[in-house]
Amino acid sequence: MSGKASFVVGVDVGGTFTDLFVLDEADGSARIVKVPSTRGEEARGFMNGVARVADSAAAIATIVHGTTVGTNALLERKVARTGIITTRGVRDVLEMRRRDRPQTWGLRGSFEPIVPRDLRLEVDERVLADGTLHTPVDLNQVKAQAQALLDAGCEAVCVFFINTYANAANEQAAVAAVRSLWPNAHVTAASEVLPEIREFERCSTATLNAALQPVVGSYLERLEGDLRGQGFAGELLIVQSNGGVMSRQTACDVPVRTALSGPAAGVIACAAIARAAGFPDAITGDMGGTSFDVSLVAGGEAALAAQTSIEFGMVVRSPMIQIETIGAGGGSIASVDASGMLQVGPESAGSVPGPACYGRGNTRPTVTDANVLLGRIAADRPLGGGLLAAMDAAKSRDAIETHVALPLGLDVMAAAEAILTVAKAKMAGAVRVVSIERGHDPRQFAYMPFGGGGALHVCAMMREVGVGTGIVPRYPGVTSALGCVMADMRHDAVQTLNKPLAELDVADLRQRVQALSEACQQRLDSAGVQFVEVQEIIALDMLYAGQTHTVQVPLAAEAIPREVIQAGFEAAYCAAFGRVLAGIAVRVMNLRYARVGVRPKFDLTVLAPQSTMLNPPLGVQRVFHAGQWWDALRHARLDLPVGTRIEGPAILEQPDTTVWLEPGFHATVDTLGNLLVRAA
Repeated sequence: MSGKASFVVGVDVGGTFTDLFVLDEADGSARIVKVPSTRGEEARGFMNGVARVADSAAAIATIVHGTTVGTNALLERKVARTGIITTRGVRDVLEMRRRDRPQTWGLRGSFEPIVPRDLRLEVDERVLADGTLHTPVDLNQVKAQAQALLDAGCEAVCVFFINTYANAANEQAAVAAVRSLWPNAHVTAASEVLPEIREFERCSTATLNAALQPVVGSYLERLEGDLRGQGFAGELLIVQSNGGVMSRQTACDVPVRTALSGPAAGVIACAAIARAAGFPDAITGDMGGTSFDVSLVAGGEAALAAQTSIEFGMVVRSPMIQIETIGAGGGSIASVDASGMLQVGPESAGSVPGPACYGRGNTRPTVTDANVLLGRIAADRPLGGGLLAAMDAAKSRDAIETHVALPLGLDVMAAAEAILTVAKAKMAGAVRVVSIERGHDPRQFAYMPFGGGGALHVCAMMREVGVGTGIVPRYPGVTSALGCVMADMRHDAVQTLNKPLAELDVADLRQRVQALSEACQQRLDSAGVQFVEVQEIIALDMLYAGQTHTVQVPLAAEAIPREVIQAGFEAAYCAAFGRVLAGIAVRVMNLRYARVGVRPKFDLTVLAPQSTMLNPPLGVQRVFHAGQWWDALRHARLDLPVGTRIEGPAILEQPDTTVWLEPGFHATVDTLGNLLVRAA
């Protein structure tokens, strides 16, 4: 690495904009870069942003990338042609799922698995649930089926045998046979991706991983090649959906772990900023051009989920930050359906053609068009800090009048407010899902909006949800890119035990922890990154005999006798359900392990405003709110010194977003440059 390389760059590729947060480690300064995304050619927008960081990519020491390439490929079904080699009799587990259906009610519904039935081939082999080898695998059959998949045009293959969580010998032998004749590296072993009980979840996760390997792998390899070609000699790291980062090679091996990586990075940044600001409990709301992503931070830590569904039937079982996503972004299209109801999203205008006011051919109204018409976004100062030509408010008016106002018999301004009311209701519903439905009172949390459009709705969301404090971070539009820079390297592993606690071999458990530790440390070492320290997280999934769902019991490596495990389980169960059940045997289902390489952190005060003089307002902007016009003072948000108090109505502008401060609210600049918003 060149001695001149001093920049650490976080890059988040969104549906509308590619955001970059640039930290210069030489002088401790920070700045942001924002360029339009290129849908379908994400690498082009990425490289356009990198070109604006420095004269040469050689000046960049580390690039940390949050990517939605894998998620988009799954949602759009633009994945590699993939086959499955599986145990005879279980080829349909991917299609049967959990016998669930897309809609709870009604007689209609369909599901098309990512791998069609004719590409799910069977071989003779069997391992019993206790790990006993019942039927050795027929490797000649395996090779024949692999050749059949190649002849059918498959680019990737997943080998999934039943009960491999208990004994992976048959599957390992089969994978070795397939790799000996497969023409590329896109061979996934289910036991390597997820050695955990539950056949459908293991099959789904491994199959999606196989289908993504050619897509994500080719994207990252091409991206790294472009960077190296421009003189980049540093490390390219990829954000995982668990909020940690991994090496480029690991991301190519297990691309399924990149699902939701962009939003996850934003939550990591929000958790750190909220902690530093004195609010360890916060609800985050990321409003971009396409979606609204909500997550909950409790006690300064983001909540992790064991699995998620990218779409119905596409289950990924891998630790990831709990994020609730709805189609309510700035580009979400408003329409009146056949029943006369106003709908907002999930369809989005994206960045191309974009909202009607962009003048790029879209004539349907969006959330951004409503904000422009109502005066909350100045038409001569578009989002993105001038990356686009001045917006056309007349086109917003025409779109809203044609598609919403006339069908509903409303005045055009009332129609624009109605669009925001519907969007706000959807967003508040997502907040309730991550808070109230999981046992948290949102009134005890701060609300932290980010993304390009989040700050426009901070007051409305506070009113709707009942939150007392809103925290608008210094750079809301690039918070996910900031999170990329802040994220630690993390690798998770799981192993099914499925034993009664009374029969648990503690010595064997210690050996398993040691083996997982070594495997995860190897992943950390392969990235070539320096760490301040290395931490480990150990937990057991446990339950009472006869139950289905588990509780997670944290353990310390030096203290894992049965008595400690029993006490830990009872404490976790009581916290979750309010009581323990006497006289029922306890089972240990899974061992979970995470190894975290803590990367050097920069001082968040680098984000604080440097000015000490309060400049006069930029002017007055007419804003339509609650059925009437208001005169709102316009301020340059980044120039406001620490301690400044702004009374609503006010518009606070910055390159990456606009903050709309409603009448009856005020905002104060804290020592980190955040805006603390409260009701007057």
